Amino acid sequence: MNSVTAVAPVITAGNDALKRDFPLKPFAIRHRLASHPLLSLPRIAELAAKLPRDLIEYNSGKVAISQDPDAIPSVDLDPVEVVKRIETAGAWMVLKRVENSPEYRQLLEDTLLSVARARGFNSLLDAGFEQVEGFIFVSSPNSTTPFHLDSEDNFFVHIHGEKFFTIFDNNDRAIVSDDEIERSMTKHRNLKYDESFAPRGTEFHLFAGDGCYVPYQWPHWVRTAGSFSISMAITWKTREVRRLNDLHFFNSMLRGVGLPQQPPGRQPVRDALKLVFYRAVTTAIKPLRASLAMRRVLRRIALGKRANYYLKGV
Repeated sequence: MNSVTAVAPVITAGNDALKRDFPLKPFAIRHRLASHPLLSLPRIAELAAKLPRDLIEYNSGKVAISQDPDAIPSVDLDPVEVVKRIETAGAWMVLKRVENSPEYRQLLEDTLLSVARARGFNSLLDAGFEQVEGFIFVSSPNSTTPFHLDSEDNFFVHIHGEKFFTIFDNNDRAIVSDDEIERSMTKHRNLKYDESFAPRGTEFHLFAGDGCYVPYQWPHWVRTAGSFSISMAITWKTREVRRLNDLHFFNSMLRGVGLPQQPPGRQPVRDALKLVFYRAVTTAIKPLRASLAMRRVLRRIALGKRANYYLKGV
């Protein structure tokens, strides 16, 4: 991970945003990945054929910004066909954890290393880029990704088509409450959206070679224009983000048995005790996660019957 050599920055940002705003505020970026062969539709179709099924999620792109998770229309195609027919499929798809492929892992690490060096660091670890993961999105024309938030920091790079990416401040509890944050991270990512939120959003209008930085837990929604779209989220989790995520997940489990908890940070001593217990348990069951069937069972036990929503019908 620490020996990657980058000839020139893969990701750049104007007005010194990497030093001024990172990692607390969103900002526009440019990148040199738009013509990368791994991000072409044929290579993405090959990846879809190889990934475990629980790392692929797709549905109709004809959804609302504030989409009811229980009423998301499906697409009656297998994952590879969705990619091959994305121009006409009326679909939205994400291929998750693409770093499981060595080629894609190298691409992610090369890209983040260029950012680390631009910020004065010599390695990913020195820059705080830990648990690097990648998510590739393919969307049909005029598709919507509903309002949601993510549990990692993200350089979102746009590869093909035209996309509008609207982000909201994660400190504004009038937009997303603490309870909604927990539910979004552990049950279903979709959040309730009201048109009154619109003036508080920051919109990035993206074409090939454009992108944006999305800070941890900043709510957002996305729509494509009149052509199919390819994008990639290059994500990482710092130690602090992993701590917060673990607390959110454990709090959700306790809430599920009738013991609602305070959000992370309100009770530091109790947070520390919960973290020790949760990590001991998850470490003990980690070997079981090698099996797709066991991953489904564990998610259901920990997070409830809706935890495997993206495997509906499988």
